[in-house]
Amino acid sequence: MPSLDMLNELIPVFVTLFVIIDPLGLVPVFIVLTQGTSAAHRRRMAIRACLTSFFILAAFALIGEGLLGVFGIHMPAFRIAGGTLLFLIALEMLFEKRSQKRNQRAEQVHQELEEDHDTDKAGKTAKAKTKTAATKTADGPTIPDDEADDVSIFPMSIPFLSGPGAIASVMLLMGKFEDNIAMQASVIGVVAVVMVIAFVFFLLANVVAKRLSPTVATVVSRLLGMILAALAVQFIIDGIKQAFF
Repeated sequence: MPSLDMLNELIPVFVTLFVIIDPLGLVPVFIVLTQGTSAAHRRRMAIRACLTSFFILAAFALIGEGLLGVFGIHMPAFRIAGGTLLFLIALEMLFEKRSQKRNQRAEQVHQELEEDHDTDKAGKTAKAKTKTAATKTADGPTIPDDEADDVSIFPMSIPFLSGPGAIASVMLLMGKFEDNIAMQASVIGVVAVVMVIAFVFFLLANVVAKRLSPTVATVVSRLLGMILAALAVQFIIDGIKQAFF
């Protein structure tokens, strides 16, 4: 059972990763990218995206510092650079730029996939067209599972769930606890918890989107942005102290 001190250390770890990965903010993105697909396909996309992202972040958590060493980069420098990156992300959250960029990127990818899908459909036989038409429901056409695009790796996992910000955060947190194996294992455990939360949000995407008003989403985003900004500044201060003092 974790001690009280460990729990106190894990709270900022969870907050940092939850804010950076932002599973709640990715709900509209997931809805756009899986629009018109079946529930089974959406579930598969959610599972693959979250599992892939977990393994990517866990890999960087375990070998990230060694990888930096190959390039001659020391942790103090990475703390300053990583903290600066997180601070810029926090500013985007405070001014509502991050969600706008994500939604625009999701719309762009969705449009490109739709264009490719329409091109493929144009070359199909009349039999295939009849089969596609048969999949229509009372709510409108549904893309058959064998024709639906796989968005789990790109863009859901990379760059949304396990992008540069998330990778930098995991490596910074692992470096913070470099002499504490239990805490490093806990960081990876927190990554798993956040991915489980993301998976649940994706499964309940339509419900979450309906219940979460734009006003509430804006308030939550700005509050989390403030917290992330403070954590980012702390990373920068720690890096400066370690490098120069």
